[in-house]
Amino acid sequence: MNTSETHPVLTTPAPVRGPVPSAREVDAFCVQYAPRAPGHSAVRDLYRLLYEVPEDGLEARLEWVERWTLWLRDRIPAHGLVDPAEPELSSSDSRLLLMARVMEGEPALRATVTRLVSAVCDGSRGLKLFAQVGLPAGQGFFSEASDRLARALLPAPPDPGKLSELLLRLCPVPEDADWLAGLSPALLAKLAALVGDAKPPEPVPATRVRADLLDALLLLAVQTAALGMAEDVRDRSPETAFRGSPFLRIRLVCDAVLARDAAADTLRDLSTCVADCRQVVASVSRHLEAAGVSVDLVYRLERIRRSLERMEAIARVLGAPRGEPRWREAVTLLSDLLRRAHADRSVLELVKRNVRMLARKVIERAGHSGEHYITSTPAEFHAMVHSAAGGGLLTALTAALKFFLGGLALAPFFAGFFSALNYAGSFVLMQFLGFTLATKQPSMTAATLAGAVGESGSAAGRQERLLELLPRITRSQLAAALGNLGCVLPAAVALALLYGMVMGSPLLSEDKARYVVQSLHPWRSATLLWAAFTGVLLWVSSVAAGWLENFVVYRRLPEALAQHRMLKAVLGEAGARRVADGFLHHVAGVGGSVTLGFLLAMIPVTGSFFGVPLDVRHVTLSFGSLAFAGCALGPEAVLHPDFLAAIAGVGVIGLLNFGVSFALALGVAMRARDVSTREALPFLRAAIVRFVKNPRSFLLPPRQIQEDVLRLSPPPVS
Repeated sequence: MNTSETHPVLTTPAPVRGPVPSAREVDAFCVQYAPRAPGHSAVRDLYRLLYEVPEDGLEARLEWVERWTLWLRDRIPAHGLVDPAEPELSSSDSRLLLMARVMEGEPALRATVTRLVSAVCDGSRGLKLFAQVGLPAGQGFFSEASDRLARALLPAPPDPGKLSELLLRLCPVPEDADWLAGLSPALLAKLAALVGDAKPPEPVPATRVRADLLDALLLLAVQTAALGMAEDVRDRSPETAFRGSPFLRIRLVCDAVLARDAAADTLRDLSTCVADCRQVVASVSRHLEAAGVSVDLVYRLERIRRSLERMEAIARVLGAPRGEPRWREAVTLLSDLLRRAHADRSVLELVKRNVRMLARKVIERAGHSGEHYITSTPAEFHAMVHSAAGGGLLTALTAALKFFLGGLALAPFFAGFFSALNYAGSFVLMQFLGFTLATKQPSMTAATLAGAVGESGSAAGRQERLLELLPRITRSQLAAALGNLGCVLPAAVALALLYGMVMGSPLLSEDKARYVVQSLHPWRSATLLWAAFTGVLLWVSSVAAGWLENFVVYRRLPEALAQHRMLKAVLGEAGARRVADGFLHHVAGVGGSVTLGFLLAMIPVTGSFFGVPLDVRHVTLSFGSLAFAGCALGPEAVLHPDFLAAIAGVGVIGLLNFGVSFALALGVAMRARDVSTREALPFLRAAIVRFVKNPRSFLLPPRQIQEDVLRLSPPPVS
């Protein structure tokens, strides 16, 4: 890394210990420690640094440490200065080796540097660094965001007494974490052994840092125990008895670690207790879907996980043997702390963390609801087609009523409001009649798909579950689309003919019909843009459905209804239970349907009010509208190129409706479950290979369910 571009160069002269050294003294020093390259800048800069070590003043000493860190990070290597046979080292490691050689050969300089290191460690406290940096603070989003903005824009007051501030001062950019992680533990241990053995009355630096680590371990234990014993955590871990909770035990275990100065057996007990705490957290996570999710609960689970990880990292440092093994663990801990310290100052990282928590809250229930839209057997496939056919029939009625309402002389707001009631009422009726609207499926099934990718277990097992689930999703979506579009066309034609027979005139005027055809043209209108925008609205409606169902489950409203005194008096206990079950079964569908209906109708009205041209293109409604337009224009117009282009436009609308809503839902669900793009790509490649080998499974149900059972079951043992 080119440090001259990312780190400032200190130009302020440092305190001088005595008379300025002569050129002969500098040359003698360079010849002694760099006989092969006495003019190398690394040696001369190091001599000036060691000559200018301050004797007192914490701030002066910290400035010297900062200058030494800049020297260590310089990109010019010091290879071959002492021993031509030395192994190839990085630039920083070669300078560490040079520093160690000088400390070995200069006892007076070594004593001066030892006093400085001892004073810096004694004057700084590491409790905040080890127990707070990188852990969620528990503030509200806006409070924490404003605090981070203030720290970024306003000058920070000096706080030399905290190692957390010193670490950021020495490593001011996030990339320094990688540089720190790359330093040689062996060379650091060698240098620490030379300058870390202070003589009385100076305190030993390692003792001061070890005390901070033990204090941080105890503080983390107290905080983790309080979080782990919260009521909603206990309610979601029924397998663990209150008195047997490891969160009650972790404080006692850390007390033993502190009392016995991190003896090996106490650290083993701590490792066992941390593992037990992780099992409780896993139990809570398993019950999130059944018991509902809150942002506060997700935050506390994240805090517990990170605290347990930090306690393990500290325990590894305390338990490692002195020398290189301990420094290896210490460098790992410090580089991680540095990454998290920079993340703690980033508003973008705060936004990402809160978006993830919100995604986790709303997506879990969407994934649960998505399972109802996935078919496995031929019977389920055909049932989906029939259910979607009912949805197509209702959509034709909805499109007809939309044109009827459009012909009324209503103010724009009331026109949009009644149109929203039309859409929402139709979608809610579909929900209660058990019909299916194809465009509601992608955002729900995407959450289920991301759940399969993010499940625990081996990569091979997750891939097998994905490859079994993905064809079921695609053929279920195809069944729903075929049912919707296959029924909306004849239903719309029948309604148009019936209206013409009764009223003596077509439902649409010729001008209105031509406008419908023109508005669906794929390249002469903004249909593609509005179709993609409608995909966003479809995803938003699924988010609303997941949020509402999660709210109902988290507040335990079905249990409250089942035990409601008035309901039990009127309907009886069994009747109240049926009401509660029906409420839970339909709440997500009703919430998503009402949201989608109002979004489709009111977004164009709202955009028109603010002067923003917004419109929507829903594939089933668009196909029904096109069918009404064809009936109004006559058979000859149906074969016109513009009408055929509009039919193609409806197909593209469907692809964009499905694709955009599925992509958004899948991305948010993967984010909520911590599934990285790198982890998902192998599954995508495997799915493509599976489609090339067996495309039929993605389009049609298996001929017999027994074939799938035989394919997925293990081979018989001979």
